[in-house]
Amino acid sequence: MKKNSLIAWAFCLLVLASCGKTPALPVMSYNIRYGTADDGENSWPQRREAACAMINEQRPAVFGVQEALEMQLEYFQENCPDYAYVGVGRDDGIHEGEHMAVFYDTNRIELENWGTYWLSETPSEPSLGWDAACRRTATWTLMKDKEAGRHFYFVNTHLDHVGKEARRLGLLLVVERIGQMNPEGYPMILTGDMNVYPDDPCLTQLRTLMDDARVTAPVTDTLLTYHGWGRITEAPPIDYVFYKGFASCEKFEAIREPYLGVQYISDHYPVKALFRYGRSGKK
Repeated sequence: MKKNSLIAWAFCLLVLASCGKTPALPVMSYNIRYGTADDGENSWPQRREAACAMINEQRPAVFGVQEALEMQLEYFQENCPDYAYVGVGRDDGIHEGEHMAVFYDTNRIELENWGTYWLSETPSEPSLGWDAACRRTATWTLMKDKEAGRHFYFVNTHLDHVGKEARRLGLLLVVERIGQMNPEGYPMILTGDMNVYPDDPCLTQLRTLMDDARVTAPVTDTLLTYHGWGRITEAPPIDYVFYKGFASCEKFEAIREPYLGVQYISDHYPVKALFRYGRSGKK
């Protein structure tokens, strides 16, 4: 009888310990490689089913994509039916060019507001910034996690692959906007292909504002993210998840396994982070 009482008491303690613990929030950054690239056996039609299989298995609540053309976004939406997305083409602000889109699981996440700006001297209109080779954008969203009853901001971007000033000043613009857009003090997530290694000085100011999930997670992954279809085997990572306002990032990883027999679902490995809300905070 005494033994049964002890077991019941231990069970009660476990229940009490779990009370008030909000669900973890899985998010992802995924450079999907633009769909019209002539990549031979790695071209979009050969890997699109596997890319969707990865999303449906990994089940991020929110994920940001880079290099996505509209036809790729539509394919995701058709084949990942739980997800919706927002974002615009960087070339015309509507359909044309790559989208820095944000997908969200409609079962769990409610979209409350969103927008896109260009990383340039004229961020409110389609424009080329500084010494950039391409137009670059950032898409921001205000989300509500229906399961946790919490609001958070999610921003997704892609820095230029050529222009050093475009990377530096473009990211400074993102940092400035992040500082201004959140008077409520909600948690904030920034995902992106930054096209720089972790020690690049253009990340310095961002690191004073937000934490690098790769650095803070107790279970983490510091290996390369851009692999060029397997040609590169050793290099620092260039894809990131930054955050602020969460109690912790429990895990960070690059998704490297094949899906549906396809070795590479992009020329980048997607990166995934698992966040935990604090017990209190802005809802």
